[in-house]
Amino acid sequence: MKFFPHRKHFAIAALALAATASVGAKTLVFCSEGSPENFYPGVNTTGTSFDGNEPIYNRLVEFERGGTKVVPGLAERWQISPDGLTYTFYLRKGVKWHDHRSFKPTRDFNADDIIFGFERQWKEDNAFFKVTSSNHSYFNDMGLPKLLKSVEKVDDYTVKIVLDKPEAPFLSNLAMPYAAIQSKEYADAMLKAGTPEKIDQEPIGTGPFYLVQYQKDAVVRFKSFARYWGGKAKIDDLVYAITPDASVRWAKLQKGECHVMPYPNPADLEAIRKDPNIRVLEQPGLNVGYLAFNTQKKPFDDVRVRKAISMAINKKAIIDGVYLGTGVAAKNPLPPSMSAYNTAIKDDPFDPVAAKKLLAAAGFPNGLETDLWAMPVQRPYNPNAKRIAELMQADLAKIGVKAEIKTFEWGEYRKRMQAGEHQMGMLGWTGDNGDPDNFLYTLLGCESSKTNGSNVAKFCFQPFEDLVLKAKTVSKPADRDALYKKAQVIFKEQAPWFTIAHAVQLKPVRKEVIDFKLSPFGRHNFYGVDIK
Repeated sequence: MKFFPHRKHFAIAALALAATASVGAKTLVFCSEGSPENFYPGVNTTGTSFDGNEPIYNRLVEFERGGTKVVPGLAERWQISPDGLTYTFYLRKGVKWHDHRSFKPTRDFNADDIIFGFERQWKEDNAFFKVTSSNHSYFNDMGLPKLLKSVEKVDDYTVKIVLDKPEAPFLSNLAMPYAAIQSKEYADAMLKAGTPEKIDQEPIGTGPFYLVQYQKDAVVRFKSFARYWGGKAKIDDLVYAITPDASVRWAKLQKGECHVMPYPNPADLEAIRKDPNIRVLEQPGLNVGYLAFNTQKKPFDDVRVRKAISMAINKKAIIDGVYLGTGVAAKNPLPPSMSAYNTAIKDDPFDPVAAKKLLAAAGFPNGLETDLWAMPVQRPYNPNAKRIAELMQADLAKIGVKAEIKTFEWGEYRKRMQAGEHQMGMLGWTGDNGDPDNFLYTLLGCESSKTNGSNVAKFCFQPFEDLVLKAKTVSKPADRDALYKKAQVIFKEQAPWFTIAHAVQLKPVRKEVIDFKLSPFGRHNFYGVDIK
């Protein structure tokens, strides 16, 4: 196997590479939008890198393909103690590691590899803590350094994790990319050889594909792993043809030079939908775009003012005019694909007459003045914040509300909104793990309403807070969903946000591709996919 982790090569057409595959082999080409930074998900934060790492690794638990349900991975089953503090994982036996030209595994996967996976991100004295990067963003952002009390090997195929306090999203958090398991035996061998970084550049995993070649800005090549514990993949060769330009990706897809492409230009969609060889897969993304009212600043400390603004804005016109068929109206802070989503909630009606009356009742018979912050960048949940702000501004003028549109450079914008400088401002969120906690607590809990937190509505309302904190400690999914459904009722009554839209995830795929499933997290997974 040849690896070229750092050298740039001339771009090689993906088809030429595909042609070198064994005769009769099934090859799938994915036109990815960029190069992975490395092959160690524990230090990555971008979808591009996670996609490049995805074929190689497994985790203790996984997300069901195409869904948010947690299913067995390297652990075939687990037990959670009644107090929610102790998790015992029973590991799969006979799981093989990939081979590598400079390292041959002498043993199957076992508990030592799980311990290594945690300690590498957790213990600063671990020899691999700083290899590649010491910034284990996800591990830290979810509070794992404080949450974990101990991670112990009971025997070769049993691992016990003890937490400091109950944390219902814990299992979902373990199914995220950062928790990928690497070989401790390979790590030890590379450390001894003086090349520890090799485990992240020339990776071996237990996943359905192994890395054959990486040429930065050109191509990543994988082959199916015949001894994969879940059964050999249906495709033999998986090729990522790195294609940063969306229009070029579309041209390649048309010609059959690639089979799946991410992130089409909204402007190309009409042509893509008309192509008889292409299917456009779509589903609501695990995201939400919203206008946050700063509930700690006048006049938005009055719920009547927040409700009046919400009723004055024509949501349908925004979605039709700006999302161009790539968004669905949002009424809740949770995306509709989540089981805790409260379908019974009615959205605020678009009713300027009622809005004007409510504003007068709140003491503003002649309207009011406010700012309206618009993001300077395009995000999955908001294709054009400036245009949305202009539409909102025009709607609000009709009820006597004069809104001044403001914006800043993206880093500055987020920093200032987190500091609470705005009266009204647009933002949004894409979920990481399919858990409602990732939206309701992170974006609307009291802790994150403090300076620099993600709660830019500065919303801290005890009845809501009690429900989302309780939901963290309850282990039964149906009971948690019931609590979150009640929390959404309070959210709607209190109106800390005007919820705009959930962006639709769109994926153009050639018709010869069989059973490719959209991931709610926007990831790309090719195990289980076939090709005609």
